[in-house]
Amino acid sequence: MVKVGGRLVREGGIPEGILSDLEALSKDWSIIFVHGGADLVTEVAQRMGKEQKFIVSPDGMRSRYTDRETMEIYTMVMAGKVNKQLVASLQARGIKALGLSGADGMLLKAERKKKLVVLDDRGRRIAIDGGYTGKIKEVDSGLIRSLLEAGYLPVVAPIAIDDEYNLLNVDSDRAAAYLAGALKASLLVYCTDVEGVILDGKLVERLSSFEAEEELPRIGHGMKRKVYAALEALSMGVREVVITYGLGEKPVTSALHHEAGTLITP
Repeated sequence: MVKVGGRLVREGGIPEGILSDLEALSKDWSIIFVHGGADLVTEVAQRMGKEQKFIVSPDGMRSRYTDRETMEIYTMVMAGKVNKQLVASLQARGIKALGLSGADGMLLKAERKKKLVVLDDRGRRIAIDGGYTGKIKEVDSGLIRSLLEAGYLPVVAPIAIDDEYNLLNVDSDRAAAYLAGALKASLLVYCTDVEGVILDGKLVERLSSFEAEEELPRIGHGMKRKVYAALEALSMGVREVVITYGLGEKPVTSALHHEAGTLITP
């Protein structure tokens, strides 16, 4: 399982190192590719005149507030523009890629969040309507297994669907964690724009899940979201998670051989 963050996905492109790595690895491994693209969503929304609102949770996590109009733009960009351009990039390398969102075939079923607790401008906790944000509850692993058995490399956009058939914005890191967990993946690789988990100015090469939980208060908010997702994946049966730099040569292969990034194990 490979997840590439939105900062590495610009205009549907994949960093060359990841692209060539996937081309080589897909010959011997079954791979699922989950992508972000939030920065591009923001750019397109602003060009359409829809100002984006961001909220901060009590533990400091910053995220997009997804109202109905924002969800429409999010779906258009993530499941359309980004997803299909990624599929095209992979197929140009001879990879049998197939793009879908978590709503297709009800791959990712989620529960719509009724309320969100956020901090206001004065740092006070307030409750607001949950909008179209979801928490993943179920993964149709049979659908993904069928695609893998047919020789496809699924490219998944982080959109889920609820019991009332609403499309929901779900965190891409957690979408990758839940997919990896449902399949009991041997490895989940988060490709990002930093080396891995940095503490006291140094890369942390290995962490047990217990150590990762202990260090969470010292981890920056952007990385903390990935560590949370890694811990969820491990709790669901994933063997190991690596958070690594996605702009180098062979980032996925390096993660597979524990030669780069931060390795997190049960």
